[in-house]
Amino acid sequence: MKVVIMTVVGFVLDLILGDPYSWPHPVKFMGKLIDKIDKKIESHEHSAKSQIHLGFLMWLIVIVVTAIISSLIMYLAHFYDWLYLLVGSYLAYTTLSIKGLAFEARKIIKSLQKDDIKTARYQLSMIVGRTTDDLSEEEISKATIETIAENTSDGVIAPLFYLVIGGPILALIYKAINTLDSMVGYKNDRFKNIGEASARIDDIANFIPARLTWLLMTLATFLMHLNFKEAWQVGRRDHNKHRSPNSAYPESVVAGALDLQLGGPHVYFGDVVDKPYIGNDSGKTATVKDIQKTIQILYVTAIITLLLFIAIRLIFV
Repeated sequence: MKVVIMTVVGFVLDLILGDPYSWPHPVKFMGKLIDKIDKKIESHEHSAKSQIHLGFLMWLIVIVVTAIISSLIMYLAHFYDWLYLLVGSYLAYTTLSIKGLAFEARKIIKSLQKDDIKTARYQLSMIVGRTTDDLSEEEISKATIETIAENTSDGVIAPLFYLVIGGPILALIYKAINTLDSMVGYKNDRFKNIGEASARIDDIANFIPARLTWLLMTLATFLMHLNFKEAWQVGRRDHNKHRSPNSAYPESVVAGALDLQLGGPHVYFGDVVDKPYIGNDSGKTATVKDIQKTIQILYVTAIITLLLFIAIRLIFV
């Protein structure tokens, strides 16, 4: 029951507070640790094989440190039930990013509505790994939609999945896995060896959550009276059209529901990455209204997921 309380309170806190920049946050600590280790590795020349091994060692260090610190915090808090629930709820809150994701997307919407493309490109660069310097208004809209869709899985469904299974400690370990992938899990020359372990393990960690996201997002489009039939059909057809084995599941649902074509070639760190297209080529232009609808899908999916996961936890645990 304590896990249920921490998950619900953490969820509500995220809806209310989002991610204040000045607040202490475990992901910030994870990011600094990853960056420090990565720079240490980069400061010396290593063979490709050594880079792969060192990349796995980096992954192991970050995961072990995260597990030890989070376990220690929860252990020290467990002597008082109220403190245990308070600390656990806060840690659960830090694993979710519903309002934070919506907040960043809405900043881009406001800039696009003001025809401030330069600012919108910069704001987009804060939440994606791709190069945004030359993107058009439609390309910015599509990239924002793709990011919201993909992070509905990584930032909402997956953390809730691990929260319900193993509480804040397991959810924080997942966040460490996901943060490692987001920082070093690229296929370019700089990270393809160092980040190989992080990318592969993130794929494993997100395998089930991504497929649950496909189903739950499709249900959300049905409840929202969007084109859920296309969401389902495009999801079935295009869920493998991505370099990642997981990312296309949520993106294809949104593409079908909004009658958009997403994906295609992107530029990462100066290199063109030729990604497949997702969705039907209807000729429809992506706009800020589509970003707003994707944000709505995010919220509805999050609420459905919370209710379903909590119900399952209460019934079977």
